[in-house]
Amino acid sequence: MQTQPKASHFIDGQYVEDTSGELIEVVYPATGEVIAKVHAATPAIIEQAITAAHRAQKDWAKMSGTARGRVLRRAADIMRERNHDLSVLETYDTGKPYQETSVADATSGADALEYFGGLAGSLTGEHIQLGDDWVYTRREPLGLCVGIGAWNYPTQIACWKGAPALACGNAMIFKPSENTPLCALKVAEILMEAGAPAGLYNVVQGMGAVGASLVTDPRVDKVSLTGSVPTGKKVYAAAAAGIKHVTMELGGKSPLVIFDDANLEDAVGGAILANFYSSGQICSNGTRVFVQKGLRAAFVKRLAERLGTAVIGDPMDPETNFGPLVSARQMEIVQGYIAKGVAEGATLVCGGERLDKPGFWITPVIFDGVTDEMTIAREEIFGPVLSVLEFEDEDEVIARANATEFGLSAGVFTNDFTRAHRVIAQLEAGTCFINSYNDAPVEAPFGGMKNSGVGRENSKAAIEHYSQLKTVYVRMGHVEAPY
Repeated sequence: MQTQPKASHFIDGQYVEDTSGELIEVVYPATGEVIAKVHAATPAIIEQAITAAHRAQKDWAKMSGTARGRVLRRAADIMRERNHDLSVLETYDTGKPYQETSVADATSGADALEYFGGLAGSLTGEHIQLGDDWVYTRREPLGLCVGIGAWNYPTQIACWKGAPALACGNAMIFKPSENTPLCALKVAEILMEAGAPAGLYNVVQGMGAVGASLVTDPRVDKVSLTGSVPTGKKVYAAAAAGIKHVTMELGGKSPLVIFDDANLEDAVGGAILANFYSSGQICSNGTRVFVQKGLRAAFVKRLAERLGTAVIGDPMDPETNFGPLVSARQMEIVQGYIAKGVAEGATLVCGGERLDKPGFWITPVIFDGVTDEMTIAREEIFGPVLSVLEFEDEDEVIARANATEFGLSAGVFTNDFTRAHRVIAQLEAGTCFINSYNDAPVEAPFGGMKNSGVGRENSKAAIEHYSQLKTVYVRMGHVEAPY
């Protein structure tokens, strides 16, 4: 497959290049090979993107919601038709196994385009009668939205941010992570092919400096970031200086609470999905696995057995279900956390080996005997490292689960549904699961509490974050004034 894009950026409906921008090498995580090269956006490129987006947004906003929705739904159809090629590209971009990308990436992006395309025609205001007078509201676009993506789900994030923005009548400039710059370009191509006007959805490449230029530009009305908490704090502060709308989807150190009456196989399966899918590189992962004392030994034993059946190998092989980390830097970070876990007294049950092959491979890790104060129980690792913490009673585990700056996700496994709902209600997290983990249907809001974020992605809730209300008071009689 051809991985080198036609040019680095997609602006005003076409590929655009400016080789004076900093060179970015795209590395295939499975082999460490350079598979493409792009250049970071220069000030001239950024100016071109903002100018094109502003022009396109004006006409797009004048279209009916139904007409806008038709374009998004057409894009969803194209994305599904090309799912294989898009999934292969996602695997090259991220290193995630094709077995995963073929069902979780472009498909999720298509779901978002279809869902918000269907919703676009329903975005109305309301009529409020006040005697003879009345008020009506208009739901209007914000204008120009900037999306800043993470490297773990480049196609999905490009659509999760773009679909609601476009449905509401906005234009978007999307900056992918410099680690995974390829997939968003295909999203822009598909939207153009589906009938979006040139300039409506633009993709520019770059590192933090490019993101900062976009965030601080006074012509930008909204910033949506997926990234780490430290990055989120910087972007949030910069956006606040310009009183811009923001959505922050940040990191987590989420608790997965397993009571001793839980179905063991389901609980182990949930823990695998909460820790090892995408090689653990998911912000919502339930990496603090609290297991009640009576089940802990059996849980750890069975988890280790099932991890032993993971197929680690060529990500393009449909049988492979565990891939490499995204970069050499991320691999070093994860190795550092594994060393800290051992040094601080956690029991390394299995995993953590650096495979003797090209690329950035680490086998999935289970730590047992983890305590709350250990580094691996407090900091987001973003790798395949699961920590098992033992607990005895419900009140204890709720307090311990909530003792974190993060609040993105939480999960509970139990056959006592009264307890399940009671515990979930007390966990301080925005996206929660009962007897499941990491489901992310576009129909449901996704986002965090505390330091894990601001606002929500997906569902009807996202409309509130990509539009604004105008209130119009209509007086039907004469105006009375004091003088």
